[in-house]
Amino acid sequence: MQNTGLIRRLAAIVYDSLLIGALLFLATTPFIAARGGEPVEIGDNLVYRLVLAIVIYGFFVGFWTRTGRTLGMQSWGLQLETHDGGKPTLSAASVRFFAAILSWIPAGLGFLWQLWDKDKLAWHDRISGTRLVYYPKPGK
Repeated sequence: MQNTGLIRRLAAIVYDSLLIGALLFLATTPFIAARGGEPVEIGDNLVYRLVLAIVIYGFFVGFWTRTGRTLGMQSWGLQLETHDGGKPTLSAASVRFFAAILSWIPAGLGFLWQLWDKDKLAWHDRISGTRLVYYPKPGK
C-alpha cells in the first residue's frame, strides 16, 4: 500500500472519462430516437439532464460502494478506502462525488491540493473521510 500520486489519479480519471462518455452516449440514444433522430438540446430537456447526471453519479458511487474502485482506478492499481481500510458507505461515496465536483471548480485546485497536503489527500478525500491508495501489482 502506498500513497497515490497525482499523475496516477489523473490517469484513472481520463480512463473513467472515456467509459462515462460511452455510457452517456448509450443513455442519449433513447432521447434521440424519441425525437426521430434529431439532436437533443440539453438546455431544453430537464429529464435528459437528470438522466445524464444519474448515469455519472451511478457510475462512480456504484463502483465505489461495491468494489472500492472504478474500472479506471482498477487499471491504475488504485483503491478507494475509508481511513480504517474499509469500503466507503453510500453516504461517504455520495459526499465524495459532490465534493469532487467542487474540487474541479477552481481549476482543479482541489485535486492539486494533494501536492501540498501532509497526507497527500485531495479536498474530496478530506471532506468524505476517504482516501485513494495505490496497491502495486505483485512483482512491481
